[in-house]
Amino acid sequence: MYLGIDLGTSEVKALIVDENGAIVASHSAPLTIQRPQPHWSEQAPQAWWEATDYLMATLREKCGQHWSAIKAIGLSGQMHGAVLLDDNDEVIRPAILWNDTRSAQECVELEDIAPELHQVAGNLAMPGFTAPKLLWVRRHEPDNFARIATVLLPKDYLRYQMTGKKISDMSDAAGTLWLDVARRDWSDALLDKCGLSRRHMPALVEGCEVSATLEPQLAARWGLNPSVLVAGGGGDNAVSAIGVGAVSPGDAFISLGTSGVLFVVTEAYRPAPQSAVHAFCHVLPNLWHQMSVMLSAASCLQWFCRLVGVTENALLEEIAQLSEEEKAAAPLFLPYLSGERTPHNDPDAGGMFWGLNHASQRALMGYAVLEGVSFGMADGLRVLQESGTRIEQCSLVGGGARSPFWAQLLADILNLPVVTHKGGETGGALGAARLACLAAGKPLAAVCEKPEIFRTWRPEAVRHQRLMTRYAQFNALYVNDLNYRKH
Repeated sequence: MYLGIDLGTSEVKALIVDENGAIVASHSAPLTIQRPQPHWSEQAPQAWWEATDYLMATLREKCGQHWSAIKAIGLSGQMHGAVLLDDNDEVIRPAILWNDTRSAQECVELEDIAPELHQVAGNLAMPGFTAPKLLWVRRHEPDNFARIATVLLPKDYLRYQMTGKKISDMSDAAGTLWLDVARRDWSDALLDKCGLSRRHMPALVEGCEVSATLEPQLAARWGLNPSVLVAGGGGDNAVSAIGVGAVSPGDAFISLGTSGVLFVVTEAYRPAPQSAVHAFCHVLPNLWHQMSVMLSAASCLQWFCRLVGVTENALLEEIAQLSEEEKAAAPLFLPYLSGERTPHNDPDAGGMFWGLNHASQRALMGYAVLEGVSFGMADGLRVLQESGTRIEQCSLVGGGARSPFWAQLLADILNLPVVTHKGGETGGALGAARLACLAAGKPLAAVCEKPEIFRTWRPEAVRHQRLMTRYAQFNALYVNDLNYRKH
């Protein structure tokens, strides 16, 4: 059997597959985010490890005597987080997460001192990435910065606890702004600009390769063989791509989770930083990927449901009853509850409802939220297309994939076929288990089959045209708000 561990922002999930790739068992453990100040988002790495330890005990119970058949473990994780270790390999401070936006000023500084950044790292300096976080620590917590012996990414901290080895993979490392993404190696020049060097960095392997084996004492405690392999693993989106079988150039998917991602596999390194498109390494050798990323996607729906005291399912049912005329007259919603990445790179962008009146009941406002998030995805598709990337159809994964209404709305707005898959298990944990299979020597074609299509949602021309009128208003709203904030 093969085990995948996915360290997300809101939970750690673990999943086991058998020799044939069938899911044997899965379980998850919740995590909380600490926000001690505005713009801050932190977690204690110890909480990740405790959750992982709990999952191993729980899955061991579920699997009974079959537990010891686990041959390899794969890792997937939230990207960009800064885990700082001292000389004794103790955590210096809470991890600064991907959705922490405190380092906006440091991004300006990094762009200024590293003119080669865009070409080498393939991305704009954004507060989400790891490098600006370290510049922030250097400026605001100099004592902590002076103690840094190692910088690890979140899932690589789990690997260190499991194996005693400090190792990362190409896809996750590409999200630090310290990787030469074309060469798939650390950039000494970019590290130097942040007061760091190669000695602060983990070694690098490809995501589908063996990184290490379990530390013997831990293996004994978990009831596993110390020969269990740990795959390189990867950043959550690249590993999710393995889960949906996105392993060939042009394969694409939309993930509607806390954040919203439009991911497409490319055969070459194709940076397009001018429009805040991300260009990263894939978890497979000689492949890269582009991503558009919006910081708040399904989390906008969760926020609205909390605000008005309704469950997501109940609200989605109400929205599905709306007529075309009602939807055309609905308010507009800007989904920038955490600022925005693609295409605006604007940490100060805010969310808003526009056009409210006495008829604006919660179903109409809920519709506006779904539509606004979908318009944000359309912004991402537009800049990907402008960079020369062609997408024929998209898989839909994440929490949003459970809503037929949202799937059709995305197809109509993006003017692309959108497909959902059977089984639903297409995320990071499944992708991580598949990377474990690859590290153990199983062939790519057998492991990374595309999951069976459940349904295809095709765009409808009349609806697309009507929605494009509202999309133009959506874009004008952001421009007006930006102009207002500038003055």
